[in-house]
Amino acid sequence: MKVSAVQFHPILFDKDKNLEKIVNFIKESKEDLIVFPELATTGYFFLKKDELGRFAEPFEGDTYNLIQKLSTQLNKIIVYGFAEVKNDKFYNSAAIVFPDKKYSKVYRKTHLFYKEKFVFSPGDTGFFTIYYPDFDLKLGTMICYDWRFPEAARTLALNGADLIVSPSNLVTRIWHHAMPARALDNHVYLVVANRVGSEERRDEILLFNGMSVIFDYNGEVLNLATPSEETIISAEINPKESRDKAINAFNDIFSDRNTNYYFLS
Repeated sequence: MKVSAVQFHPILFDKDKNLEKIVNFIKESKEDLIVFPELATTGYFFLKKDELGRFAEPFEGDTYNLIQKLSTQLNKIIVYGFAEVKNDKFYNSAAIVFPDKKYSKVYRKTHLFYKEKFVFSPGDTGFFTIYYPDFDLKLGTMICYDWRFPEAARTLALNGADLIVSPSNLVTRIWHHAMPARALDNHVYLVVANRVGSEERRDEILLFNGMSVIFDYNGEVLNLATPSEETIISAEINPKESRDKAINAFNDIFSDRNTNYYFLS
């Protein structure tokens, strides 16, 4: 199957314009799976809950209904970041939309970064995978700063993920060192959809550094975007190849684990 990451510049507070661009990217895409950045529908740098409340929506709201319709019509898996409201709480979420809507689900970001803590609640979904039989794919999702915690990708991999997708709004440079390790450590494909552009609030500027990337299960780059342009990158993957965790005739990176000596809590 072919997978892709969309790298673009969401405009803060301009949900209509962002959604128009998202729909155009979906229609232009030729791939089976397309991943958009974190908070792709709204922009990122919210400072107060009341301003976030103007744009947050339920998972199965108007945006989801539109994207679900496109997913079904075009037979594409679509993952996009959005601001979610549920039970008076706001979440930094990713909608995972399948052509067959009974598989569609929402992931809520577990690890909140920087000033996200002032407006969002920590996610309550945990890390999960979804098997989609039509593409013979088991998909796992994390969002941006989740990469900093190896347990996130490992949990998805232990739950059988063939592919991990990561909608992101990355501003640091160190993620370039860690992301391929997440793929290598777990022998999974990994798609990072990062945004470009900048946002300024109260004389503070966040510069998003692009370089969206698709890694194979050995951490090798299959496709890489530039730091600043809007683009779609794509690559062909074979999910079955990620399932064999043996690295030679005598070692398997999962069955060799000795959990008696791991102290995680």
